Amino acid sequence: MISFIGTYDCKADAKGRVMIPVTLKNQMAPLLAQGFVLKRSVFHPCLELYPMEEWNLLMQKMNKKNRFRKKNNDFIRRFSAGVKPVEIDSTGRLLIPKNLVEVAGIKKEVVLSSAINIIEIWDKESYEQVLDETAENFAELAEEVMGEDGEDLS
Repeated sequence: MISFIGTYDCKADAKGRVMIPVTLKNQMAPLLAQGFVLKRSVFHPCLELYPMEEWNLLMQKMNKKNRFRKKNNDFIRRFSAGVKPVEIDSTGRLLIPKNLVEVAGIKKEVVLSSAINIIEIWDKESYEQVLDETAENFAELAEEVMGEDGEDLS
Protein backbone atom coordinates (compact mmCIF):
# COMPACT_ATOMS: atom_id res chain seq x y z
CA MET A 1 0.00 0.00 0.00
CA ILE A 2 1.23 3.47 -0.89
CA SER A 3 1.48 5.94 1.97
CA PHE A 4 3.00 9.39 1.50
CA ILE A 5 4.28 11.44 4.43
CA GLY A 6 4.73 15.19 4.76
CA THR A 7 3.61 18.66 3.77
CA TYR A 8 5.90 20.68 1.51
CA ASP A 9 6.00 24.34 0.51
CA CYS A 10 6.98 24.85 -3.14
CA LYS A 11 6.78 27.42 -5.88
CA ALA A 12 5.07 27.21 -9.25
CA ASP A 13 6.67 28.95 -12.20
CA ALA A 14 4.78 30.85 -14.91
CA LYS A 15 4.27 27.63 -16.91
CA GLY A 16 2.77 25.75 -13.95
CA ARG A 17 5.86 23.68 -13.19
CA VAL A 18 6.42 22.68 -9.57
CA MET A 19 9.73 21.26 -8.35
CA ILE A 20 8.99 18.19 -6.22
CA PRO A 21 11.02 18.34 -2.97
CA VAL A 22 13.70 15.64 -2.70
CA THR A 23 12.09 13.98 0.34
CA LEU A 24 8.79 13.58 -1.50
CA LYS A 25 10.48 12.61 -4.76
CA ASN A 26 12.28 9.81 -2.89
CA GLN A 27 8.92 8.53 -1.64
CA MET A 28 7.61 8.65 -5.21
CA ALA A 29 10.66 6.96 -6.73
CA PRO A 30 9.14 3.45 -7.05
CA LEU A 31 6.11 4.99 -8.82
CA LEU A 32 7.79 7.35 -11.28
CA ALA A 33 7.92 4.92 -14.19
CA GLN A 34 4.16 4.25 -14.04
CA GLY A 35 3.22 7.92 -13.99
CA PHE A 36 0.45 9.76 -12.19
CA VAL A 37 -3.03 11.15 -12.72
CA LEU A 38 -3.91 14.71 -11.75
CA LYS A 39 -7.50 15.76 -11.08
CA ARG A 40 -9.58 18.39 -9.32
CA SER A 41 -10.68 17.58 -5.80
CA VAL A 42 -14.32 16.78 -5.14
CA PHE A 43 -14.53 18.75 -1.88
CA HIS A 44 -11.90 21.52 -1.98
CA PRO A 45 -10.27 24.02 -4.37
CA CYS A 46 -7.17 21.87 -4.80
CA LEU A 47 -5.81 19.15 -7.05
CA GLU A 48 -5.17 15.48 -6.30
CA LEU A 49 -2.15 13.62 -7.63
CA TYR A 50 -2.78 9.88 -7.84
CA PRO A 51 -0.06 7.32 -8.49
CA MET A 52 -1.23 5.30 -11.51
CA GLU A 53 -1.61 2.17 -9.37
CA GLU A 54 -4.00 3.98 -7.00
CA TRP A 55 -5.87 5.56 -9.91
CA ASN A 56 -6.40 2.15 -11.50
CA LEU A 57 -7.84 0.78 -8.23
CA LEU A 58 -10.23 3.72 -8.06
CA MET A 59 -11.25 3.22 -11.70
CA GLN A 60 -12.02 -0.45 -11.02
CA LYS A 61 -14.42 0.69 -8.30
CA MET A 62 -15.94 3.37 -10.56
CA ASN A 63 -16.33 0.91 -13.41
CA LYS A 64 -18.71 -1.16 -11.26
CA LYS A 65 -21.21 1.70 -11.24
CA ASN A 66 -24.27 1.19 -13.43
CA ARG A 67 -23.91 3.75 -16.23
CA PHE A 68 -27.63 3.47 -16.98
CA ARG A 69 -28.42 5.29 -13.74
CA LYS A 70 -28.30 9.01 -14.46
CA LYS A 71 -26.80 10.00 -11.11
CA ASN A 72 -23.94 7.53 -11.63
CA ASN A 73 -23.29 8.80 -15.13
CA ASP A 74 -23.43 12.44 -13.96
CA PHE A 75 -21.04 11.69 -11.11
CA ILE A 76 -18.54 9.89 -13.35
CA ARG A 77 -18.60 12.75 -15.86
CA ARG A 78 -18.03 15.39 -13.20
CA PHE A 79 -15.46 13.30 -11.34
CA SER A 80 -13.37 12.76 -14.45
CA ALA A 81 -13.67 16.32 -15.81
CA GLY A 82 -10.21 17.72 -16.42
CA VAL A 83 -8.35 14.53 -15.47
CA LYS A 84 -4.83 14.45 -16.93
CA PRO A 85 -2.07 11.84 -16.97
CA VAL A 86 1.16 13.51 -15.82
CA GLU A 87 4.76 12.60 -15.17
CA ILE A 88 7.54 13.88 -12.99
CA ASP A 89 10.33 14.88 -15.38
CA SER A 90 14.00 13.91 -15.01
CA THR A 91 14.74 17.11 -13.08
CA GLY A 92 11.94 16.39 -10.58
CA ARG A 93 9.35 18.83 -11.91
CA LEU A 94 5.62 18.30 -12.24
CA LEU A 95 3.90 20.29 -14.99
CA ILE A 96 0.39 21.23 -13.90
CA PRO A 97 -1.81 21.85 -16.96
CA LYS A 98 -3.04 25.45 -17.24
CA ASN A 99 -6.72 24.57 -16.82
CA LEU A 100 -5.99 22.75 -13.56
CA VAL A 101 -3.80 25.62 -12.30
CA GLU A 102 -6.88 27.81 -12.77
CA VAL A 103 -9.25 25.30 -11.09
CA ALA A 104 -7.07 25.22 -7.96
CA GLY A 105 -6.37 28.96 -8.01
CA ILE A 106 -2.64 28.28 -7.92
CA LYS A 107 -0.56 31.41 -8.06
CA LYS A 108 3.09 31.12 -7.06
CA GLU A 109 3.17 29.61 -3.56
CA VAL A 110 2.11 25.95 -3.56
CA VAL A 111 1.64 23.34 -0.85
CA LEU A 112 2.03 19.63 -1.57
CA SER A 113 0.26 17.78 1.22
CA SER A 114 0.23 14.02 1.72
CA ALA A 115 -3.24 12.51 2.04
CA ILE A 116 -2.30 8.87 2.65
CA ASN A 117 -2.15 7.41 -0.89
CA ILE A 118 -2.38 10.67 -2.87
CA ILE A 119 -0.82 14.12 -2.80
CA GLU A 120 -3.03 17.19 -2.59
CA ILE A 121 -1.75 20.25 -4.47
CA TRP A 122 -2.94 23.59 -3.08
CA ASP A 123 -2.43 27.27 -3.55
CA LYS A 124 -0.75 28.09 -0.21
CA GLU A 125 -3.27 30.74 0.79
CA SER A 126 -6.22 28.39 0.15
CA TYR A 127 -4.53 25.57 2.07
CA GLU A 128 -3.93 27.73 5.12
CA GLN A 129 -7.50 29.05 4.98
CA VAL A 130 -8.96 25.51 4.93
CA LEU A 131 -6.71 24.47 7.83
CA ASP A 132 -7.86 27.50 9.83
CA GLU A 133 -11.53 26.79 9.07
CA THR A 134 -11.30 23.17 10.21
CA ALA A 135 -9.03 23.70 13.24
CA GLU A 136 -11.80 24.62 15.66
CA ASN A 137 -13.79 21.41 15.17
CA PHE A 138 -10.88 19.03 14.55
CA ALA A 139 -11.04 17.33 17.96
CA GLU A 140 -14.74 16.54 17.46
CA LEU A 141 -14.10 15.35 13.92
CA ALA A 142 -11.22 13.12 15.09
CA GLU A 143 -13.43 11.54 17.73
CA GLU A 144 -16.25 10.97 15.25
CA VAL A 145 -14.07 9.54 12.48
CA MET A 146 -11.42 7.65 14.48
CA GLY A 147 -12.98 7.11 17.94
CA GLU A 148 -14.98 3.94 17.30
CA ASP A 149 -15.33 1.83 20.46
CA GLY A 150 -13.46 -1.48 20.37
CA GLU A 151 -11.71 -0.79 17.07
CA ASP A 152 -8.00 -1.61 17.06
CA LEU A 153 -6.09 1.29 15.49
CA SER A 154 -2.65 -0.29 15.78
